Parts: sequence; structure tokens; C-alpha cells
Amino acid sequence: MVTSFSLATAAVVIAASSVAAYDADATDNVVVYWGQNSYGAANSDTAGWQKNLSTYCDDDTVNVLPLAFLNVFFSTGDLPEINLANSCNNVDNPVINGTALPDCSFMAEDIKTCQDKGKLVTLSLGGATGAATFTDDAQAEAFAETIWNVFMGGESDVRPFGDAVIDGVDLDIEGGSSAGFAAFAKKLKSIATDAGGSAYLSAAPQCVFPDAYLGEVINAVEMDAIYVQFYNNFCGLQNYDNVNAWNYAQWDDWAKNTSPNKDVKIFIGAPASSTAAGSGYVDATTLSNIAVETRDNYTSFGGVMFWDASQAWANGRIDQTVKGALSSNGTSIVTQAAMSPAETFPATATDSRHITDKMAAPTGAAKRHGMFKLRSAHD
Repeated sequence: MVTSFSLATAAVVIAASSVAAYDADATDNVVVYWGQNSYGAANSDTAGWQKNLSTYCDDDTVNVLPLAFLNVFFSTGDLPEINLANSCNNVDNPVINGTALPDCSFMAEDIKTCQDKGKLVTLSLGGATGAATFTDDAQAEAFAETIWNVFMGGESDVRPFGDAVIDGVDLDIEGGSSAGFAAFAKKLKSIATDAGGSAYLSAAPQCVFPDAYLGEVINAVEMDAIYVQFYNNFCGLQNYDNVNAWNYAQWDDWAKNTSPNKDVKIFIGAPASSTAAGSGYVDATTLSNIAVETRDNYTSFGGVMFWDASQAWANGRIDQTVKGALSSNGTSIVTQAAMSPAETFPATATDSRHITDKMAAPTGAAKRHGMFKLRSAHD
């Protein structure tokens, strides 16, 4: 059993310093998901497999690292489960006594190293699973207490990341229902505020607007960032030049006129390589041009999100190329007039998103986000 920690005071200090170093107003932020070893799911070349978290904090490219995923909300003893693929999972790593949570406390120093360098480290909830659901608001609010105590600034005998304090949560809900998520997010923010700190909140909806599972919560709660997945749908990056498809304008309009937080930042979510998603991949130069032009046309633009770290590093550091383009304040090569929301195409969702599995062949299922295990498969 992991020993009990008393982290309320430490959490406020760590979270405050991390969030202060992250410039929420910047337009060159880069978000990279870590945890699912997407490259390993699609490639047998182990040299490109996911490395330790701190590897991806060695330079100034990445600003936010969501850990993917907390994939089961209620497991043994009503505690959740986490699965971080080849890095830490409950099949290959020891579990904390009386739970299904792997003991990932060896990651504590990596998490703190990233935070000390000004990165935000958040915990992404969901992925390609139907086990990330609530029955009602009361259950959702109780779960917010669990997240605070087990992963953030509270106290618990069960701390999978030891004394590391996660900066917030990311909602990547891809199945089940939207029930309870607004109550969960409000409660988590309230707990953090009452403790004298803050909880960074992000969500990763599909580009199709509105998102079936996250539309309600992002309309009800002040989110800090929205990582729109512009892939695996008609509105993806592959159709950027199609005025009836590319719908960033719709998300920008939502940010300015509907979001409870009018300063919320909208990120272009992109596959980090051709094997990272079923559709939507564009090369580094093309993505850099799209990102710069979007930044120049829309004030809600916050940067680019990549799925995932392993794919980005194996693909010539596409994240670094795009970061450089945004940070240089350059002008895009391509030109496209900013569209009004009415000009966008009401695309239909065509694909589940986060599915990867090393044990499966690198076909459609292996090209989307999801659960990766070294052994037992996850659908």
C-alpha cells in the first residue's frame, strides 16, 4: 500500500508555480499526449516506442502533457484504473494493495521534473472505453473528490503517482453518455479553489460540432482549453481547403459567444504521423502553414495538440517544427479567408478516436486513440 500523504499545502505551491509558468494567453502552445505508445501499436520497431515522461520535457517545445489514460472510473473498491501502456499498467506493473491501480510512483520525479520546467502535467480521463461514465451528478461529484485525493492535492493512502501532484484533468470522453460531467468538472474546480489552488481543465472533442459527449460540459463549465480533434472526420485537416468541411470557425464562434470562459483557447488537434490516426494527417510544413494562418485569423487560437508523443518523436519531431513556425511569428504560405460559422459543413462523426493496441495489426483500430497494453488487448 502506498503510504498516506498530506499534500494540500504542497499541491497549492506546485500547481500554482506550474500554471504560472504556462502562458494561457500564448498562441504557440504545444500539447502532446503521452501514455498510449501509439507508435508501438503501429510499428514493431521498438526504438520508436514511448520513452519516460521526462524525455519529452527536455526542450521548450511541449507546454502541456496530458497523461493518457485513466480509462476506468469505478473499479476495485470504487477506485479508478489507469493504463499508461508500456510505461505503467495494471497487467505488467504491481498494483496498489486492494485496488486495480498500478503503482506508478516511479513516475513522480518525471512529473515533477516536467513541472519544474514550466510544463503542465494533466491526467486525461476516458479514451476508447465505455467505462468512463457516471450514473448521476452525485456519483460524478464524489468522483471529483476521488481525483483530487488520489492524483491532485488531497490526501489518500492510494497515490499511484506518489507525492507528485497533477495540475488538472483532460476530458477525452468517447462513449457512454454526457451525464454527470458538468457536475464533475464544477466540483473539481470548487475543491481546488477551496484549497487555495486551481485545477486546469481541458477537453478533447471531435471536430464535429457539437460533440455528442462533451458538448454539455464545455457549455456549462469554464474550461481552460479545448483540444479539437481535427482528424478521423470529414472536418479534419485533410479537408482544410474545403470551405464546406474545415470548421475551426465554428469552434471560434463558440469560444467567443457561448463558452462560459470567453478566454478559452481552441487548439488544432493533429495526428503526429500517418499511423497516428485513420485520417487527418498532414505533413509538418502543411500543418505549420495551417496553424499560422489559423492563428492570424482567429483570436481564440491557442496552439496545436498532437496525438501522440511517440509518433511525434518518430516523425522527425513534427511538434518541434510546428512550434518553431508559431513562435517565429511568421506568415503562412497558404491563404484561405476566415470562414463564418454558417459556412462550415455539419459533418457526421465517422470514427471512434483513441484506439491503439500493440497486439492488434496496425489497421483502422490501431490508427486511432485508445488503450494500449503490452499484454491483454483492450477494445
